[in-house]
Parts: sequence; C-alpha cells; structure tokens
Amino acid sequence: MQPIPDTEIVRRWCRAGLDGLAAAREEIDALNVYPVPDADTGTNLYLTMESAVTAVEALPADAALDVVAGAMARGALLGARGNSGSILAQMLRGVAEVLGRPGCTLAGGRALAEALERAATAAFAAVHEPVEGTILSVARAAGAAARLAAASAPDPVDGTSDEADIARLAEVALAAGRAAREALAATPNQLAVLRAAGVVDAGGRGLSVLLDAFDTVLTGRRPLPSPRRVGDHHVPVPTTGRVQLTPTHPAPCPPAQASAQAPAFEVMFLLDAPDEAVSALRGELAGLGDSLVVVGGAGEWHVHIHADDAGAVVEAGIAAGRPHRISISHLGVSGGHHGDDPAATWTAERMVVAFAAGPGLVDLFASAGSVVAPTSAGSRPSTTEILAAVGTSQAGEIVILPNEREAVPVAEAAAAELRAQGRRVAVIPTIAQVQGLAAVAVHEPGRAFDADVVAMTTAAGHARHGAVTVAAREAVTMAGICQPGDVLGVVEGDFAVIGSGLLEVAREVVRRMLSAGGELVTVVAGDGADPALAAGVEESVRRSHPEVDTVVYEGGQPRYPLLLGVE
Repeated sequence: MQPIPDTEIVRRWCRAGLDGLAAAREEIDALNVYPVPDADTGTNLYLTMESAVTAVEALPADAALDVVAGAMARGALLGARGNSGSILAQMLRGVAEVLGRPGCTLAGGRALAEALERAATAAFAAVHEPVEGTILSVARAAGAAARLAAASAPDPVDGTSDEADIARLAEVALAAGRAAREALAATPNQLAVLRAAGVVDAGGRGLSVLLDAFDTVLTGRRPLPSPRRVGDHHVPVPTTGRVQLTPTHPAPCPPAQASAQAPAFEVMFLLDAPDEAVSALRGELAGLGDSLVVVGGAGEWHVHIHADDAGAVVEAGIAAGRPHRISISHLGVSGGHHGDDPAATWTAERMVVAFAAGPGLVDLFASAGSVVAPTSAGSRPSTTEILAAVGTSQAGEIVILPNEREAVPVAEAAAAELRAQGRRVAVIPTIAQVQGLAAVAVHEPGRAFDADVVAMTTAAGHARHGAVTVAAREAVTMAGICQPGDVLGVVEGDFAVIGSGLLEVAREVVRRMLSAGGELVTVVAGDGADPALAAGVEESVRRSHPEVDTVVYEGGQPRYPLLLGVE
C-alpha cells in the first residue's frame, strides 16, 4: 500500500462513499420502515453526502486537512435531508472536529477511531429521543471497535502516511466496518418494527456502506455483504454488544414506543441562531412532535422534526433565530413515497430535463424542448442542478436524461425526490450526450407518458456512441498503454483506439461504429476544435458510406474535440 496524503484519503472517501450510496440507494429506500415507512432513507443519505462531496470538490487541490474536513461537514449540514441525513451531517461534524485539530493525522488509525467515536457521541446528542436498533447503535459499535483496533498504534508523526501507517489505518477501518455489519445484523432484535417487517435498519445500512467505502479507499478490497433482511446472516452478536462500552460512550437507548398516530408533516429548515438559543428551541420543539434532530453548531444549525402543527415549528425557529430553506412535506405514505395528491397539485404538462456538457449542447437540447441543467467543465453533475432546473414548474410528468455515466445515479436520486412530491418521473439511462440527442429527437409531448418514455428509451438505446480525446497522462487502456499527448478513440465507453492524429482516430472510431450498420452519423464538435476536423469526418463517411447521412453540431464541450454517434 502506497503512502497517501490525509487530505487525499478524505477526498477519495467522500467520493467512494457517495458512489456506494448511489449503488445502494434503492435497496436502502426499500428497507426504510422506521421512524416513518416513507422509503426515502437511501435517497436522503445520498443527497446529504452529495452536498458534502460538492463542498469538498469545490476546494483547491492543496487545501489543508482541517479545511477539507470542515467543508465536508458544512456541506452535509446545508444539504441534510430527512432524519437519517440530519444524523449523518452531525456525524460528519464530529469527524471534522477531530480531523480539524492542529497536527492531526490519520496515520496509524488513532484519529480515525477518535473521529468515529466522536461521530457517534455527536449523533446521540443531536437526537432528542435516541432509539436502539438504528443508525445510532451501528455508529456506536463502529466507534468502539475502531478504538480497540487503534489502541496499539504508535503516536502519529505527520500528515503523510507511510506503508505501515496505512496498514494500521486500514486495520482500524476494517474493524469499524465489521462491527457496523454485526451491529446492523442485530438491529431487528432491538427494534420491534424492524423485526415485524423482517428488515435491518435502513440508516444503519447506509452507515455500513460509508464505512466499507473507507476500507475500499485504503486497500481496494470490495466490501463484504451486509445484512439486509432478517436471516441474511447469522452473526452471533450478544444483546449487550460485542464491544464493552466505557462510561464515555452514549448510554443504551430505551426501546422505541409506538405512537397512536404518526404526525402529519416533516419539517426541515436551516437556522442561524446563537448556540445558547438552541437548547430552549429543542425543549419547545420536543413538545410539538417526534423524530426531532437538531444538528450543527457555531451559529449554524439544521432542524428536522415530524409534527402536526408545521406553523408552530417554524414560529419556534423564528423565535430562536433566522430559519431559512424551510421545507414542509406531508408524511402520508402512498406507494412507498410521501407527498401530496398529484392530481390536486400538478398539471398535465410533461417536462424533459437534460444534462448538457457545453453551451452548444445546451442550445441543442433547449431547441428540442428540453429544460437544460448545464454543468461546469470538469465538475460532477449534481441532484441540486436537476431540481433547480425543474424549479417552480408544476409539471406532473418529468423525464430526465443524464447524458453521462456518472450522472445516472444523480438523476435517480433527483427522481426519487420528485416522485416524493407526487409526480410521475422516468430516468432514461443515457450515458452519452449523443444518446440524449437521439432521445429528444423522438420526444412527443402529446403521447401517453409511458409510450413517450419507451420511444425515447428505444432511440437512446439504438444510438451507438464514441468520442475522441487526448491523453493527459500515461495509462493502461483496452488498446494498450497510452502516453501523454496520444489521441484516444472511445467506442461505447471504452478507450479502443490509440493514434497520433485526431482525424485519423475519429475516422477509425466511426468505422468501428458503422460496422454494425447505421443510417445517421452525428458529429458534435468540442470547444476550440478545428472546423476541418468535423468536416473531415463528414467527408470520410460520405466516401465510405454514401447511403449514411451525417449531421454536424457545435457542442462546445470541454476535453473531447469530437463526440460521435451512430443511429
């Protein structure tokens, strides 16, 4: 294992954790039966972590560890969603408090263990009525196991870990992940509602995904399977826990009490308020509802509660400070999602939302009737960008075109948010801009929703995609080892051609895509691309395949002088 700077470890973990939650989001949503069976825990955890990742990725590459950890925690706080997301935000704040100390290093694992213990303590403190068998139990077990694993580690030296330090750090991460899985398997024995549903706790499953991601970043190991339902694993976990807790750990929680009737609304808001006002606010809100979580500090807070009188909750926030980004959602459960009656709220309008990678592509999608969520060069598309593109529209039907591979889970998470509002939403898994163009070309707003989605999906699926770019560094590809400056041809997402000239490689990419037939070649020129490049491809197709039409667009996308499609 090679030495990795601490800041890079945290950055990689944020990204790997988000990717892990993206992959497990639907599974975690399906496990969600407590505290409200509204099937959104996986989505809320994903959106909260996405906000943390966005904040971290906005920092310069040389940002210090305390700055990276602080941005991660604040990003999660500002983007926290739901009960589970609020708890995760407070856990990340606890992690940041440890990693932000002068001279702190992850070397050897002691800081990680302390950070996980601090995260568990902070989470317990944030929840008004902690309950065993939830993410809290899983967090406590992970922190305690990490502490025992790190007990023999030597004192840290500096901010860069050597191979031995990384190995010890990996041992601590592995111990935390194992303990989390064991605690997760025990949650149905601790919480009757889980046992009755035959599932483990959804929030605890999400935390297990994040802890496994840390181990993967350090070692490359694939995570072991975590229990999802009762009977998945037979892990012998004592009732009191496998790890003996010290008095400094949060005390065990009382069992959850079933309420006669669930509150009507979920209320969330950010709050600017002095720390001394928050204690009184917690007391007042405790009398208004349940699932109360107040997280944050240093004058910046996030409030989450389930209550019948949403107005009284907001008024309490106003009395304490300045509430903003106020969100009030009805907790009536319908089809696995909460939300208002769509027939009473949304119009029959259909909206297509598309990610576009360059100004020319923005114009192309907009001219086809799509609402465009533009992304800045080099940045990962975000759920927030999709939701912002939808804005205040009352459209009751929405089709989302991700148009790149990394944006597919982002689109799925946004779709879950929009479905929770009572809208019909479909994500067409377009992984290339040219697939999105093929989909909007057959979009017919007057068709039935399902028929339109099928037509767009079929068109996108029949569009083979390629591209031409230039290698920035040495790498191993399907076509062999490339060197900086080599021209790379992409076919169906794989680097399949290595050459020295852009036109030469582009012609070869098109030739391979046309080998399976086709009627139309789409050429999208990138930012600063020589016009002769697209013209050369068009001329080559005309000579070799006179029966095939070619269209050329100015896309303005970065990094790829040409995007290519064959239909």
